[in-house]
Amino acid sequence: MKTVICCLNSKYIHSSLAPWCLLAGVRAYCSAEVTAKVLEGTVNEPRDAVFARLSTENADMVGFCTYIWNIHTVLELAKQLKLENPNVQIVLGGPEVSYRAEQVLHDYPFVDFVVSGEGEYPFAALVNALQAGDRRALDAIDGLCFRTAEALHLSAPHIGAGDPVSPYCAEYFDTLHGRIAYLETSRGCPYNCAFCLSGRCGTVRFFSLETAKENILRLANSGAQTVKFVDRTFNADKKRAYEIFSFILSHYGIDIPNTVCFHFEIAGDILNDALIDLLATAPKGAIQLEIGLQSFNETTLARIHRKTDTQKLLRNIERLIAPRNIHIHIDLIAGLPYEDYESFADSFNKAFALKPDMLQFGFLKLLYGAPMRENPEAYPCTFSKVPPYEVQSTPWLTDTELQKMHGVEDAFDRIWNSGRFRRTVRYVLAATKVTPFELFADFAAWLAMQNAPTEKVPLDVYSESLFTYLCALPQTDNAVVRDKMVCDRLATNASGVLPAFLRVDDRRLKEVRTLLNTDLQTRARTGVKRAVALLYSENRAVYVDYIAPDRVTGEYPLVYISLKEK
Repeated sequence: MKTVICCLNSKYIHSSLAPWCLLAGVRAYCSAEVTAKVLEGTVNEPRDAVFARLSTENADMVGFCTYIWNIHTVLELAKQLKLENPNVQIVLGGPEVSYRAEQVLHDYPFVDFVVSGEGEYPFAALVNALQAGDRRALDAIDGLCFRTAEALHLSAPHIGAGDPVSPYCAEYFDTLHGRIAYLETSRGCPYNCAFCLSGRCGTVRFFSLETAKENILRLANSGAQTVKFVDRTFNADKKRAYEIFSFILSHYGIDIPNTVCFHFEIAGDILNDALIDLLATAPKGAIQLEIGLQSFNETTLARIHRKTDTQKLLRNIERLIAPRNIHIHIDLIAGLPYEDYESFADSFNKAFALKPDMLQFGFLKLLYGAPMRENPEAYPCTFSKVPPYEVQSTPWLTDTELQKMHGVEDAFDRIWNSGRFRRTVRYVLAATKVTPFELFADFAAWLAMQNAPTEKVPLDVYSESLFTYLCALPQTDNAVVRDKMVCDRLATNASGVLPAFLRVDDRRLKEVRTLLNTDLQTRARTGVKRAVALLYSENRAVYVDYIAPDRVTGEYPLVYISLKEK
């Protein structure tokens, strides 16, 4: 029996553990007559191209890993495969179908089976049963949902026990090609947030610590530049987290290449002093931390069952950020219960004041299986009925306010999270005394009034719009805005070329270049690209050699030189 396990990722840079976990299950639990392989792709590929690859396999069974970003494409592919070959068995699994198996089997007759919950064992058991021609065995498979002649056979999501089989086979490493590598050292979550599915996966189950260490070394030497831990709350066990961080740091630069970055999702308010002190010793760029704040509104946090000591959370994040050796990513969610426009703006401003390297501004999604979706009386809102099921209005936020917030998010991502205009923003905030949220909201509103497109706008065009807006503010100095944008551009764009609206024709620029190139202290290395500019508000020159960006900020270091008075 030939089985193909297909996963369509959101981007090429992402790999996926799920299909390799299923493949490992097949190889561990299925008979020798079964053959299986993984077929990965992305949702950005032409669907016909993916279908052609699947069709060429001529498989007896095709299993799809489903998520909010690929479910539409998966259903189209599954339908097309069934039309081409009515005998092929179509199996869906993953978070997008695990909590609505009945609906999927009712609405999509071309889907034969749904595997709900953890899939390694149920998927392999299904393959074995079909290989043996024993459909009676299907009833006993935990987590397997399917049709019978009389009705639907439904099963609760399967939750495994012990360590799952390892997904890290030779084929996995052969297909990684430097993409992000993922590592799972536990399953489940200690929290039960109303918007999330992780709390439904059972209590936290920690896997072998020694196996985790072995896999850290294997993945770090696979060619991947980022190894991302998918544990939902990595520091749920403080002692275990300390040991894994210690292992990474003690091996870093020895048998872990010093170019690899490890990414973790943690709960910030349960960090202890020992772990914070240890992380302060990490080499720059070795660690990334993602911390879900969601909101600073205490009523909101209580309503979504997100128990958080916000004051301790603030103190811990400040301590993590202070050494500037770790990339800190923090998350907020717009559209949560009891969070109105002003409350969210307040949460945003508090988060921004922490000076994280990235502040993700997301919107609530009503996922199948999440308590917020299953209990609409307790969590009233309207939301899109198609993926990603994003909130459209709540009793506390109108659809107009949410649309306005989308504009803020777009401006904030392009201006701040991109890292491109941070000096400029800091200057403008200091000069105008407006709050960060107000600045980005006002710019987004101004941009909308210009009827200017925001999607697929060239960077230089967007930059000029921002420059025009900021220069028109009564509290700003145009020369300073220009100089800050020049510095931002040189530090973040390795082309070294300034857009036309920032360039000034000045003979002194040539003189500065000549001076720099003749001075032994400032002469550029052979083959290194250099950019130079004049800063008129400060009577200084600035230059940058594009050798290596900062591993936390991504910026190239700038060097300033005072100029003689005219």
